[in-house]
Amino acid sequence: MATVSVEEVWQALDEVMDPEIPVLSLIELGIVRGVELDGLHACVRITPTFSGCPAFEVMKVDIVARLRKLGLDAVEVKTSLSPAWTTDSISEQGRAKLHSYGLVPPPRHAGDPELVISEAVRCPRCGSSQTSRTNSFGPTLCREIYVCRNCREPFEGFKPI
Repeated sequence: MATVSVEEVWQALDEVMDPEIPVLSLIELGIVRGVELDGLHACVRITPTFSGCPAFEVMKVDIVARLRKLGLDAVEVKTSLSPAWTTDSISEQGRAKLHSYGLVPPPRHAGDPELVISEAVRCPRCGSSQTSRTNSFGPTLCREIYVCRNCREPFEGFKPI
């Protein structure tokens, strides 16, 4: 009987990508809160980014599928609502990947996102801070739309939550 380590489970989870932002793993997004392993049975605790996040069920299915490939007999995914997920949970590597993807990463806010809403957002294409938000509703719940007054390109930003 093969054994699977907790480290192998974490490594496998780092290969499960966010369905809405496919350059970020669930680890980089910061929604995986814990892993428990008992032989070939795993329990993974995750926290949704938003209440009613449409991608949350897909994430659960993807976690189970990936961990079953490790040879685990049973994989349970539990929802953990506390502590709540915030954009401060996104790793530094995840923030860099968001920027490279052309999506402005959210500023860190230490629990007070209203403090950073008025901060200038830098254009991911030209780096200018001469930008303005044109719509607070982007293609997903976690994004908003901006335009750069310098290069005149539209771009998306990740909402600070």
